[in-house]
Amino acid sequence: MYLRVKPLSRRTLNEGQGSVEGAGSYVELSAPARISDRGIADFVGQRADWIHAQERRLATMMEGPEAGGCRDFEWTPERRAQAQAHIEAKLPDLLARWGAVVGRRPSHITLRVMTSRWGSCTPRTGRIRLNLQLGLMDERFLEYVLVHELTHLWENGHGPGFQARMDSYLPGWRQLRRELNQQMVW
Repeated sequence: MYLRVKPLSRRTLNEGQGSVEGAGSYVELSAPARISDRGIADFVGQRADWIHAQERRLATMMEGPEAGGCRDFEWTPERRAQAQAHIEAKLPDLLARWGAVVGRRPSHITLRVMTSRWGSCTPRTGRIRLNLQLGLMDERFLEYVLVHELTHLWENGHGPGFQARMDSYLPGWRQLRRELNQQMVW
């Protein structure tokens, strides 16, 4: 395995935290600039099993749609319209239901193709962005991501407060997250 390390200048990660992404024949690790080479080596060593499992999962996904992958998937205007229409048809009911449960509503929701996330939230402005791909998937994933992002209107990050809220709103959220994370973001 080839490991390429890039220092982070815009994003602060906690001590001992980093992120790993696979891209073909190498794995890229993002680490805070203050972490030593030894710290990086320790991080990779501690997560080697996970890194190898992710490499295998990505290789399977890239085999093609018949193996659960998406190598040949292409966002056509028709697919974009279909995904957008599906989400827009479901959002009013989902927002009415989950806005009442969570106790917060977004100021604005944007649908767009995202290459590495299912959704994102800016708590300060109340804006939520949802991956357009959710419109082509089982509705329970759209529901989970929406509840997840609505919860960020109360809690930044994914700490104990966030998890407690998610447990109270959507008790099966961890299983949904696992299933969603088995999908490949197109």
